[in-house]
Amino acid sequence: MKWFNLLVCLCVLTACNHKPKEQEAEKAKAPVFEMVDVPALISDRMERANYLIDHYWDKFDFNDTTYIHYPEVTEQAFSNFLGFMPYAHPDKVSSAIKKMLTKAEAEPKVYAYFTDLYEHYLYDPNSQMRNEELFIIVLEAMTESSLLNEDEKVRPTHLLEVARRNRLGDPAIDFDYTLSNGKRGRLYDVSAEYLILYFYNPDCDACREMTLELKQSSVFKGFMESKKVKVLAVYPDEDVQAWKEHLGEMPSDWILSYDKEVKLREKELYDLKAIPCLYLLNKEKVVLLKDASFHQVEAFLYNSQL
Repeated sequence: MKWFNLLVCLCVLTACNHKPKEQEAEKAKAPVFEMVDVPALISDRMERANYLIDHYWDKFDFNDTTYIHYPEVTEQAFSNFLGFMPYAHPDKVSSAIKKMLTKAEAEPKVYAYFTDLYEHYLYDPNSQMRNEELFIIVLEAMTESSLLNEDEKVRPTHLLEVARRNRLGDPAIDFDYTLSNGKRGRLYDVSAEYLILYFYNPDCDACREMTLELKQSSVFKGFMESKKVKVLAVYPDEDVQAWKEHLGEMPSDWILSYDKEVKLREKELYDLKAIPCLYLLNKEKVVLLKDASFHQVEAFLYNSQL
């Protein structure tokens, strides 16, 4: 037994001694992402960003599947690529994303890896880099890709169709809503300089938090008191009894409603993949903010007074 224990200890020690060497060897094998150099002659900030995103992947080997196993290299490079987007011209952003995805078609596994990353970063409700307008560019590229077959294009085609609804600057889709007393109304019949369209669920903790933020905001209170903003709060699900039981928790000066036919969900008139969901509309019901945070809505209203 003593000899056995000694042998185990020696094995553990040997493994521990070799571990740093194994890690060093693994690190040595890891691929490296090579950044492009922006010519010194380009001094304008936007022009530098335009050049950078256009040539960002010039030195990247899209045929090498090794990269997909090193997120600390590839995913970090991808995240940085997206980080440069706000500084570049929108047209350059669109062409850079499509150019990158065209190159990625050289290897199906690499293409799938990057399209998954795009969805995670740009479409996931919990992503801090979420950006539907950029994701639309990705979806357009996927639906036009020669790499994907018709079955593989079904999902991106559907996501693209939903994402194109209620875009910034477009008129919001009209819909019916029902009040607790059974009376019905339509979105476009709500008259206000600004309309906050608030999709919520009474049992949702995040919804309670957002409701509280709206109630406590001095900016929001000022707009409500001056009648410049109205809130249309809509419960989009089926448990109407549960919704009614929580009505007392909601502000009495909001329009509290539910979707009687559940059309918002079933027909996906609005992208409600995550609740709560805020839209800010102007008096013509043009979308000013889509799936926005409370702070984005508050900042918009505050800046509109300046």
